[in-house]
Amino acid sequence: MDGFQWLLFFLFIQVIHFLGTWKLYRAAGENPWKAIVPVYNAIVLLKILHRPKWWVLLLFLPVINLMMFMVLWVDTVKHFGKNSPLHGVIAVLSLGLFIYTVNYQKNPKYIADKSMITRSAFNEWIGSIIFAVVAATFVHNYFFQPYIIPTGSLEKSLLIGDFLFVSKFHYGARVPSTTIAFPMVHDTLPLIKNRSYLKKPQLPYMRFPKFQKIKRNDIVVFNWPADTVRQFFVKEAAVKKPTDKKSNYVKRCVGLPGDNLEIKKGFVYIDGEKNVLPDRARVQHSFTAYNEKGISSRKLSQLGIKDFYRRFRIENITQNSYAKLAPYILGTSGNSADNFEVITRESGIPITLVRSLGLGISEVLEKSKEINLTVDEAVVIEKQAWIDSLVQRNQKIKTPNTSFFPNKIPFDWNQDNFGPIQIPARGQTITINLSNLPLYKKIIVDYENNSLKTIGNDIFINDKKVTQYTFLQDYFWMMGDNRHRSEDSRFWGFVPEDHIVGKPVFIWFSIDGINDGISNWKIRWDRVFSTVGGEGKRVSYFPYFLIFIIVWQGYIFIRKRRKKKVS
Repeated sequence: MDGFQWLLFFLFIQVIHFLGTWKLYRAAGENPWKAIVPVYNAIVLLKILHRPKWWVLLLFLPVINLMMFMVLWVDTVKHFGKNSPLHGVIAVLSLGLFIYTVNYQKNPKYIADKSMITRSAFNEWIGSIIFAVVAATFVHNYFFQPYIIPTGSLEKSLLIGDFLFVSKFHYGARVPSTTIAFPMVHDTLPLIKNRSYLKKPQLPYMRFPKFQKIKRNDIVVFNWPADTVRQFFVKEAAVKKPTDKKSNYVKRCVGLPGDNLEIKKGFVYIDGEKNVLPDRARVQHSFTAYNEKGISSRKLSQLGIKDFYRRFRIENITQNSYAKLAPYILGTSGNSADNFEVITRESGIPITLVRSLGLGISEVLEKSKEINLTVDEAVVIEKQAWIDSLVQRNQKIKTPNTSFFPNKIPFDWNQDNFGPIQIPARGQTITINLSNLPLYKKIIVDYENNSLKTIGNDIFINDKKVTQYTFLQDYFWMMGDNRHRSEDSRFWGFVPEDHIVGKPVFIWFSIDGINDGISNWKIRWDRVFSTVGGEGKRVSYFPYFLIFIIVWQGYIFIRKRRKKKVS
């Protein structure tokens, strides 16, 4: 819906409200004309219903306003004699139209004394739940939202199983564009797994004023621009989602609007200068370690290295025992029970499970092993006597492909060597031609809603021949710190400003092994109540929080005891 259509819809709602309430306004001692004046009619209605006038603000917040409408519908019929729980249910199920039957009674009676309106325990219970949901949704949409890190694209900066609070207000809280949606969930309803929203009507993009701009190397939560999946890890036909209902991603912003970005040998360069990462960034690259006698997984683990795979040979495997080992197995090789090998994560297979199944198992010592390491870790590994050599992955050979942005031949970029590429900024004008059009076509068509076609060597935008284009919003380049295990801007390109969700600021809980079953969970106490950003070693503020709670509860206990003594 465009602005004019929204205006017509708003005026239509005012007419519906007036026709259904004008007699009620009069019965409550107000002039009937007040029922048709936009905004003022809501303020007067709140006065009639003995509700705070500031509630009118909640009526203009998407998603929250849907719940507030239900509250006002129920309140309205109560104040005019329809006070049973059934009347409240009918008011909601009829989308407020039940108020018409009250309005067009011969003489509607207004209950001015709030104490005369009986409230059942059920009504009080439902009211409390609704207001709790309204408050939580308000905080969720405009201040803080909890997230869990599900994948390792930011390991070791953020870990799988970190529970985050993401600030919506740092970069300016975005007003939800999807106006009709189930509160407190993203794109899918729990349990029933159905879509949690209606695609229409949609509000235009709006954002509250920001407290700070996105800085280079900030970790940012955003809606995945390329999202066409209804559920992660479920293969099905592609779906088209509203921007605010696209899947949430978290990456590091390494490129800002106006930057010229290039990746050389796995390292990011901005305007020709190597990107300097913040203190807590733990960027990992893929290395291959070599040793003629085999690489010891045990020795790697003793050095604190965890991101690698192990290979085991298993004797006398059966279908039943394989089924019990399956949660720990990433892949298999071999074609018989006597020649059967499995690939696992660095944690391997629990020895207690192997013994209970009576299996013969031995690790295969590989002469080369791929390991994910930070640069500092690579220096330590390279010095080990049991390592012959350590080589960082660098895909030097560049071949035309469609795997990496802009996903068009003849572009030949890859994960290690990419660009250079200009990141668009709002108001920036560039010359466009058939050579660079693949880089910016998605922006022009999908993100900035223009029509585009080419005829011969000519480019037409909105049916007008052009040689230049001016961008309407800022764009960003997002990458995972786990450079070779991250699907990021190298695969699907720029992130528009209107896809930005917020800034992770706080880790309030962290579980190691969160995807391995509850029996394998381990709390990372050093990460609980710690900040995402900052300099120096990560510090957990959980002990200080506990001290505060103990002191606070002690104060309350002493205060109560003193009051009892006085009384």
